[in-house]
Amino acid sequence: MAADLHCHTKLSDGSVGIEDIIVIAHKSGIDTIAITDHDCIAGTVRGQVIGKRYDVTVIPAVELSAFDNEAGKKVHIISYLADAPDRLEAICRKTSTARKRAGQIMMLKVAARFPVTSEFIISHASGSTNLYKQHIMHALIDAGYADELFGELYKTLFSTDSESNILAPTKHPEVNTVIDEIHGAGGIAVLAHPGKYNNFDEIEKYIGLGLDGVEVWSPYNSDEDTASLIELCKKKKLLMTGGSDFHGSYGEKTVTLGSYATPKEHLDKLMGYKAKKKRAKRKAEKEAAAKSE
Repeated sequence: MAADLHCHTKLSDGSVGIEDIIVIAHKSGIDTIAITDHDCIAGTVRGQVIGKRYDVTVIPAVELSAFDNEAGKKVHIISYLADAPDRLEAICRKTSTARKRAGQIMMLKVAARFPVTSEFIISHASGSTNLYKQHIMHALIDAGYADELFGELYKTLFSTDSESNILAPTKHPEVNTVIDEIHGAGGIAVLAHPGKYNNFDEIEKYIGLGLDGVEVWSPYNSDEDTASLIELCKKKKLLMTGGSDFHGSYGEKTVTLGSYATPKEHLDKLMGYKAKKKRAKRKAEKEAAAKSE
């Protein structure tokens, strides 16, 4: 069965809880998922425990925010199967703190522009580790100032092209730092949805930084993008993953869990990747030792 390796819960900017998403997977016949909350590993252990109850394998994962200063673009890197996920706590905490500051600034700007209180906005982020744009928009919908999350008001408030936006800068670590942190935790670094932030031209550079794979099957990648990424991954011997980037009702793209997925062949490659690398390393060390004798 295919696996959805990109899902979000209420811990970050999703609208459903951990158990809810696992139940949806179970009832949909999806036996493997990865909960990839933004810069948050809090749900990893709980997800695995609940997953066993419903016979759903929950792969340890986290979607880490990064920035490519040279290209001037956002970049998201997913860490899979980290041996020591706690080692990612520091980078998650740093980004989360920066996001909290930005969220508070945006919340205060909204409270000054609309007749809603900060407390009312915060109440819509209950259960989350942070305040996201979706929470602010949900509050404005409940207050009657919008009828959809990603409509005209969203563009007015959160588009960089809008002269009246309320955006607050959030500093993210560089891509190389994120990839290094993932590898330091014994994880696998995969570029998430390159179509979302137009990261295609930078993939070769990220491979040089140690990138292990690319999310090929994604609602943000066109059919042409997917075909090109498959060709590139085969050429560069990169892992290929897929996921719906499920956010429930908070999703920018309307997708169901499992609508974009990782074929079993590629799931198996992901699961066996670290063991394969260790074997290759041992072989290289033996060959080097033999040559030096």
